[in-house]
Amino acid sequence: MLRALAVDDERPSLEELIYLLHADPRIDSVEGAGDATEALRRINRALESGPGGPDAIDVVFLDIHMPGLDGLEMARLLTGLAEPPLVVFVTAHEGFAVHAFDLKAVDYVLKPVRRERLAEAVRRAEQQRRTAPLIPVHEPDPDHVPVELGGVTRFVPVEHITHVEAQGDYARLHTAQGSHLVRIPLSSLEERWRGRGFLRIHRRHLVALRHIDELRLDAGTVSVLVGSVELQVSRRHARELREVLTRRTTGR
Repeated sequence: MLRALAVDDERPSLEELIYLLHADPRIDSVEGAGDATEALRRINRALESGPGGPDAIDVVFLDIHMPGLDGLEMARLLTGLAEPPLVVFVTAHEGFAVHAFDLKAVDYVLKPVRRERLAEAVRRAEQQRRTAPLIPVHEPDPDHVPVELGGVTRFVPVEHITHVEAQGDYARLHTAQGSHLVRIPLSSLEERWRGRGFLRIHRRHLVALRHIDELRLDAGTVSVLVGSVELQVSRRHARELREVLTRRTTGR
């Protein structure tokens, strides 16, 4: 069974979260904290108690927007611990999922919290604690991108992404099965995936070279065919794309 700490600066939200956690039979005990400072003091007491001690904490259910130290900053501090507790983010803001999972959060639950959605987060925390207690929670998973679909977080394999389209501060990830919107700039994905076979071909597009089916030249314009989608290649990126595709074809 799990020993939990709920952290939220809004008292009604904190009390509701504690109530729902108490009702889950997999939760042995749950305490509340109104801000990150109070929470860190409680976690420090848990560390002094040790993993099997009476004051131990297995999982922290953590709000993101809080005065002073916010949830993401607190989670980063926890990653520096030798044996950090698991972290489940509980927030009204869906735009921080990428950052949360870069910190290897167990789950990302959106407010208003539904009982069945919270139960799924508890299940994931229990499973991770039981099957992989020694895996550091701060190491990002480079092979998957977390996306929110109807309040459920799914993990899209990077190798399934055919191309990425910029949409302001967001990026739309395209796969053969559909597309997913994530709050991360295209430039950040370009940098992150530079060594994974992705290339910028336009100010609005990043493409996976492995998924390019055709390179088309027509009256001085260049485009690529990715599945059934044709993407324009800007002049500034055309030369680099042709050189990269030539090297991949010839093996040079």
